[in-house]
Amino acid sequence: MADDLDDLFRALADPTRRTILDELAEKSGQTLFEICSRLSMKHRLGISRQGISQHLAVLEGVGLLETRREGRYKFHDLNTAPLRQIAERWRTHDPSGPEESTP
Repeated sequence: MADDLDDLFRALADPTRRTILDELAEKSGQTLFEICSRLSMKHRLGISRQGISQHLAVLEGVGLLETRREGRYKFHDLNTAPLRQIAERWRTHDPSGPEESTP
């Protein structure tokens, strides 16, 4: 679980990947071409299709992105379930638990 959360935090640390997630939150089900176009036109990001594809692979690897194929097209959808793991990490923390002693 800790490794999964570490990977999730690393994926979210990149501003380009956060921008991709923002775009998918705004319009889910985009193809690579659509994502590249939106990043280029709306955000003025000059990243190659291959670079965007690598970012998408990272996001899919940590579960923030789901893909589906329809014919020759691959659609990308945002999956917010892993973000709930982050919230649960601290939401379930008991603040009245034992305090750590300081040296």
